[in-house]
Amino acid sequence: MICGLNCASQSVTFSQVLIGVSPVEGFDKIKQSYGRKLKDAHRSGDEATAPLLEKAYDKLMYSQLMNRKMGVTFGSFKVSKDIRYADKQPIVPWGPRYSKSSRNDMLINLAISAVFSAWIVIKRTVEYKPLQFTSFVFVYRIFEKLKSFEAPSSPTYNEEGEENGRGLRMGKRLLRSLSLVFGSILVALAYTGILNFIEYMGSSIPITLYNNQELIVTASSALMLYVMASYYR
Repeated sequence: MICGLNCASQSVTFSQVLIGVSPVEGFDKIKQSYGRKLKDAHRSGDEATAPLLEKAYDKLMYSQLMNRKMGVTFGSFKVSKDIRYADKQPIVPWGPRYSKSSRNDMLINLAISAVFSAWIVIKRTVEYKPLQFTSFVFVYRIFEKLKSFEAPSSPTYNEEGEENGRGLRMGKRLLRSLSLVFGSILVALAYTGILNFIEYMGSSIPITLYNNQELIVTASSALMLYVMASYYR
């Protein structure tokens, strides 16, 4: 029994070394590292390493599942919530899911929001062009973020040499990216809707709020898109 436990522990440790993660890494980091190394192996034609990576990945996932069942933690290590609650569906399956980006990605997102916010602050009225460009950029940013969370798999090709299922996966990522971005913008546009409703009801609107609708909507959209791209997927 002792030998079995030691062998299992050594096997998990070897899997962590092979994939390039530490014992404190969560599910998302393991999946990203595995996907990156698997792509490198396929790109370099290293057919011997790919099966080893797949076995190591399966072993680490199985290890986390066992830890979840036993409630085991080691130091600062905690079983990923994606594993711990894998059998529980979110209340809104298609809604945003918390997933904090790396510090570098967050700074890039912040810079994008700041640039387009500065544009509208300086120009004041530019027919919502900063908002349009902001939405396009963040669709791409979220699209790439979703790509990094796709479950890695060995590609299969059809007779024309095209990868099977690639178009469908890209379509799903694009649709979700568009939904998250334009959903955020619609929340910001509610401000304009409220003002129009107040005006329709015959009430007066402060001239400052009325004349700065584009500024407020664009700046708030940029802020919401920064939060969405940096903390959700």
